[in-house]
Amino acid sequence: MNQPKLSLLARLTKLQPSSIKPVLALSLITVICATFFISPVASYLDFNQSTSATLVASIIVLFATSVIPEPITALLLMVLAMLLSIAPADVVFSGFASTACWLIFSGLVIGIAITETGLAARMASVFSHKLDSGYLQLVTGIVVIGILLGFVMPSSVGRVVVLMPIVVAIACNCGFDDNSNGRIGLVLAAAFGCHIPTFAILPANIPNMVMIGTAETIHQWTPKYAEYLLLHFPVLGALKSVLLIALILWLYPDQPKASNQQKSSERVSRNEYMLIAVMSVTLLMWVTDSIHHISSAWVGLAAATLLLMPKIGLVSQDSFSKKVNVNSLLVVSGLLALGAIINHTGLGALLADQLVDKLPLQQGDDLQNFIALSMTALFVGISGTLASVPALLTPMAEQLSANTGFSLEAVLMTQVFGFSTVVLPYQSVPLLMALPLGGVAIGHAAKLCLYLAAATILLLLPLNYLWWQLLGWI
Repeated sequence: MNQPKLSLLARLTKLQPSSIKPVLALSLITVICATFFISPVASYLDFNQSTSATLVASIIVLFATSVIPEPITALLLMVLAMLLSIAPADVVFSGFASTACWLIFSGLVIGIAITETGLAARMASVFSHKLDSGYLQLVTGIVVIGILLGFVMPSSVGRVVVLMPIVVAIACNCGFDDNSNGRIGLVLAAAFGCHIPTFAILPANIPNMVMIGTAETIHQWTPKYAEYLLLHFPVLGALKSVLLIALILWLYPDQPKASNQQKSSERVSRNEYMLIAVMSVTLLMWVTDSIHHISSAWVGLAAATLLLMPKIGLVSQDSFSKKVNVNSLLVVSGLLALGAIINHTGLGALLADQLVDKLPLQQGDDLQNFIALSMTALFVGISGTLASVPALLTPMAEQLSANTGFSLEAVLMTQVFGFSTVVLPYQSVPLLMALPLGGVAIGHAAKLCLYLAAATILLLLPLNYLWWQLLGWI
């Protein structure tokens, strides 16, 4: 007997997510091609910009949907960029020469050393016994530790390198398997907690420092530490941390098993002392980079090389071969190539100019002006990296101040909302670094980024406006 034919709707409802993703990706890429080559948008772009915009947007879709493995997506970006002559090789492959790539390599080696010497397990044992009474306590504790580190360590990368191996060990102590919600949630709590709320602390992240430098150079104004903290930390630091914790608990619910491990009573080993010494010198060099001007990447690489040295080092060649994930370096280099291509082709500057020209700015309408400036900073960040926000918008601050009636200082400070709101992981090097160290796929971070960005816009942007009004900034 012939089976009745299923309707199209019935067929779609029976599709599994893994079957829908390729269809969704293909549909989105088709729309992207039409947008940048056929629609009115194409009139604003030359052919090379249309091609590069299509490639960049399509690659973002492939990363977001995970239709093909992430390392292959990264290679696809670089191969097509070269074959289509979108950018020269030094731009396309700039990720491999970037400090970010070598920071990640260094972090992987240091992470192996922290694990293999037993230092991670020792510290994790202490934290596990204090925090394993519930998942809420674990996630909250890790986020709070990340924020506190932001007050004493001005490098997100340094905070990630120190905290992530300990958090991975805590996850193991609490009975979380590698792909469990609990493991993913704790790693994301460390990655985001070390980075996102600390944008509200003046010297804690690179975009903050870029804004300070450009504002001082162009406008002869430098924000004070206390006024910056008071203006941004209550909403973009504290309340955003609460949102972050709530979203992790909702997206990745789990429950730890009470740790059966006793606190380590063994004496600290020679290898642990050696690692503590290496890490102490490394952290000291990271903290004082404004004095010696040696990049944190090369400091980290020196530490990693020392840890790998035969007879002296703490990481064996076997561990190095098996545990350093080359795939993660490919993915990060590909994601960094996205930003480099956007910058090289002028897409970022073009987007910024178009946004500024079309902004609905009007003196006297403070709420509309505040939202417009904040969202402009956010969209500029999406078009490149977070550090591109102050680099592109600070030179326009006087014009924006005249159009809005805001003070120059207020216009500059609206950038913080934009570069502290990460919509996709490729915008943030510390996030890209944290994921391979924690063994979590980029898709999980992308999902949390999108939810947190939406909650930030809908909930925190209005509260931020009210807080600014209360303080008299607008």
